[in-house]
Amino acid sequence: MANRGSKDMRTYPAIFSKDEAGIAVEFPDLPGCFTCGKSEEEAVARAKEALEGFLYVSERDGDPIPAPTSFEKIQVERGEAIVLVTARHGHRP
Repeated sequence: MANRGSKDMRTYPAIFSKDEAGIAVEFPDLPGCFTCGKSEEEAVARAKEALEGFLYVSERDGDPIPAPTSFEKIQVERGEAIVLVTARHGHRP
């Protein structure tokens, strides 16, 4: 479910989970794409940076970029939330 309004922009679901250390962020469609933040605002900003970095490196290296899974199909555990993160595709972080 990539954002079709601009081919430069990509939207992926991220799983946010909170614990005593802060908020961990995982992109289930993007292997190895993780980040965290101490607050919700920081976690969202870092998630966008992580997504931009993943897309940039994948494009630079010629790696395939997986299509995003519809957020309705992602199962989360208690205390986790799905957040849709949009970042510029091919943008150098």
